[in-house]
Amino acid sequence: MKYRHSFHAGNFADVHKHVALLALLRALKKKDKGFLFLDTHAGRGSYDLSGASGEAAAGVGRFLQAQHAAPELREYAELITRFRSGAGRRHLYPGSPLLGAAELRAQDRAVLIELQGAEAHVLDKALTAFAAASGRELDARVERGDGFARLRAFLPPPERRGLTFLDPPYEEPREFQQVTAALAEAVRRFPTGVLAAWYPIKDERAIAPWHAACVRALHEAVALRPAILVSELWLYPLDSRVALNGSGLLIVNPPWLTLERMQVWLPELQACLAASADAGSSARMLSESAA
Repeated sequence: MKYRHSFHAGNFADVHKHVALLALLRALKKKDKGFLFLDTHAGRGSYDLSGASGEAAAGVGRFLQAQHAAPELREYAELITRFRSGAGRRHLYPGSPLLGAAELRAQDRAVLIELQGAEAHVLDKALTAFAAASGRELDARVERGDGFARLRAFLPPPERRGLTFLDPPYEEPREFQQVTAALAEAVRRFPTGVLAAWYPIKDERAIAPWHAACVRALHEAVALRPAILVSELWLYPLDSRVALNGSGLLIVNPPWLTLERMQVWLPELQACLAASADAGSSARMLSESAA
């Protein structure tokens, strides 16, 4: 199972994860105190969709053509529109690093980690160009390295508030176990921080045991057991084993009303992107019984 950022930029999974990520960042901004946005597998930051496959057309393309009722969906559409304003930017699509950078206030900062040297270089240039175009000084920097390993260097942040986003490429099955370990390490170091881990869904029978492993690991990591929210969107049968059937997010310490709001905007997003009756969505809390 391979899910490289550049291969699938703008598909339905990107729309799902980025709407949720934007909502989490804006929830953190409801308080004046600054926060850290830590992106462990950042990618190149922005993608040119002018020659993209049908995945982007069926994802962000379809999303931008629709009218949205939920504020979370409207705000994400508006962000993309702003990002694309200006000459030569009509087909650009922001990844999580630029989405996070766009939300930074003067008191906030971002650390964006990318393993591949070429991708990190492109990301650094994209971040510089974005700061110049927006006319703002951003406290954001690109770090080259293994996001799983480098996570320990930045947690806990001095701000004592933050969102850590884990979005590895899932090129190997062991990356699910690496995400589990990283989540446990992050909550051990920073028990009150918000964590969001994206995961692909090909076969739902493999996801339930992984959820259970995450619950066990997180509950063993700290005495005060964190709340765990799961958000899933699928457009195809969950056991077809053919391609990417669904998109999942596991969110630790979700901000207040995240679940309630997600239960509003996620079905609307499903209806917008669904191509068949096989589509579905779910937002729920994982309980200890999941383990």
